[in-house]
Amino acid sequence: MEGLGLILLGPPGSGKGTQAELFENRLGLKKISTGDILRDAIRKGTELGKLAKEHINRGELVPDDVVVALVEEALTKTSDGYILDGFPRTIEQAKRLDRILEKLGKKLDAAVLFAVPDEEIIKRL
Repeated sequence: MEGLGLILLGPPGSGKGTQAELFENRLGLKKISTGDILRDAIRKGTELGKLAKEHINRGELVPDDVVVALVEEALTKTSDGYILDGFPRTIEQAKRLDRILEKLGKKLDAAVLFAVPDEEIIKRL
C-alpha cells in the first residue's frame, strides 16, 4: 500500500526541513528536497546533474525542466510515502507535479505551509 504523501512549503528558516526530517525518521517517509537531489545528481555526474551544474556555474537558476525531472526520478523510488520539502515553488511546478503523481499512481494527502513572521526567520538565519 502506498504511504502518505506530503508537501512542506515555507520560506528558508521556517522549519520545513527540520520537520521533514522528523517525518522521515518517525513515519518512514522518504524526504525529497530539491537542494539535496540537485547536489546528489551533480556529485554523481548524472545527465541531469551535468545540466544543473552548467546553470549553477553561470549563476543561473536551474530550469524547471531539470528540477521537475529530478523530483519525478526521486518519486519513482518511493513506495512507503514521501515528503516534498520546498517543492513545488510555482504554479507551473504544481501543475507538473499533479501530472507526475497521476502518472505514477501516487497520492498527495496534505500540503503544509509554514507561515513564520519575517522577524523570526531573520533570527533563525
